[in-house]
Amino acid sequence: MSPNDHGPQSTGPSETAVSITSKPGCDRFEDDVPNEECGVLGISTPHGDGVAQMAFFGLFALQHRGQEAAGIAVSDGMRARMHKDAGLVSKVFTPEVLAPLTGYHAIGHTRYSTTGGSTLKNIQPFLVETMHGTLAVAHNGNLVNAASLRDELLGRGFGLSATSDTEVFTLMLAAAGGRTWEERIERTMPAWKGAYSMVILANDRVLAVRDPWGFRPLSVGRLPRGGWAVASETCALETLGCDDISEVQPGEIVTLMGAEIHRRQAMAPTRGAHCSFEFVYFSRPDSEWDGRNVHHVRQRLGEELADEHPTDADVVVPVPDSSIPAAIGYSRRSGLPYNDGLIKNRYIGRTFIEPTQAMRERGVALKFNALGANLAGKRVVLIDDSLVRGTTAGPLVALLRRAGAKEVHMRITCPPITHACHFGVDMGHDNELIAAKLSIEEIRERIGADSLAFLSLDRMMRAIDSQSGYCNACFTGIYPIEVGEAQGKLDFEGVLA
Repeated sequence: MSPNDHGPQSTGPSETAVSITSKPGCDRFEDDVPNEECGVLGISTPHGDGVAQMAFFGLFALQHRGQEAAGIAVSDGMRARMHKDAGLVSKVFTPEVLAPLTGYHAIGHTRYSTTGGSTLKNIQPFLVETMHGTLAVAHNGNLVNAASLRDELLGRGFGLSATSDTEVFTLMLAAAGGRTWEERIERTMPAWKGAYSMVILANDRVLAVRDPWGFRPLSVGRLPRGGWAVASETCALETLGCDDISEVQPGEIVTLMGAEIHRRQAMAPTRGAHCSFEFVYFSRPDSEWDGRNVHHVRQRLGEELADEHPTDADVVVPVPDSSIPAAIGYSRRSGLPYNDGLIKNRYIGRTFIEPTQAMRERGVALKFNALGANLAGKRVVLIDDSLVRGTTAGPLVALLRRAGAKEVHMRITCPPITHACHFGVDMGHDNELIAAKLSIEEIRERIGADSLAFLSLDRMMRAIDSQSGYCNACFTGIYPIEVGEAQGKLDFEGVLA
């Protein structure tokens, strides 16, 4: 579907208040895991009391999905207001910032960049004035055909001010034909190839839409005082006190208008392509997705790992935090005792203080300390959720050895990651993935472990309790849709510096 001939035009009153403040560059202590994907939230209430405050707490529950930036846009039915900035949710939004964000409808976003760099111009939501009223868009995912769609918009005379595929979504919807926003979305969806769980703010409603492959999670629930909310994860809906929670189905459009909810199957679901990494790493353990509790799946990953790769050892130790359930499962199935061996500094987050060279050389010690009393003289099974670039595993093994561990046997709760993700997970390029370059034995030598083993794909899917309907392209190189057009994260940055 090409953009419609009608470009964005102004009709009726609108107010857009956007506040974006520059912040100094920050040093990112690179983990040996994929980086977060983004979180989206939408709220529509019949009473309008504290909608921005509710959006804040919903986004706070989704903070784990992205820590680069956050934004909230609200509408009172006539005009829209927005605030977005770089930083954590609690830093971007203060009571003073939230106070003027009044209305009945709101959308919000927590960002980790996947298309477009970590710059202020790419922070979501995107808010524009159209011939149909105000329109704000935020999404989680990645379009593999963003480059061709972007070129088409430029060829039709559209001006682009950012380098994010969210802007592509926004401008295509602003120019689409149709009597309602639901019709405009439905007409435009066939042009979008890739992953998107999206929230859309119009004057009098919030809309949620999920790609027909179902790559990313999206759920909707009823608010306790009336109205509805939609979010990337059920943990955010439960934070808001929602009940009657259900998934937005692949290819479905859900419209929230105060106390009303309307559901419309805009595109037939294709062969399912749920991201298996939501269970391995991304989702919060108290979330539910595809009828499964994330914490329970992670415990089963550990149990399968113990069955497939047992070892003679004295203690099972997790790399906190996402590997804790798997370590519990490994311990339970193997009969080896579970204990803490690494303590994580949960407050290092995203620091704006440049570390000294001496501190950079300490690397992983900025994030973890070892508990020598639990490790000294022990043969340790170290459980981690994934091994991507190989930058953290080696220092962690060395840290355990310095604390007195006699042996370190590393066990990973997913298969080796050998291919890049093009659907919204920043794993780096193929040539940056250690398992794409080295054998398992070569990786073991590189990280200094006594043994190293990965959970097989069959065992991982058995833990998820499904042998189909999931995207495992990062392990297999078999992508559910053609990715030949896919662009690198920063490919659009050369024009708009």
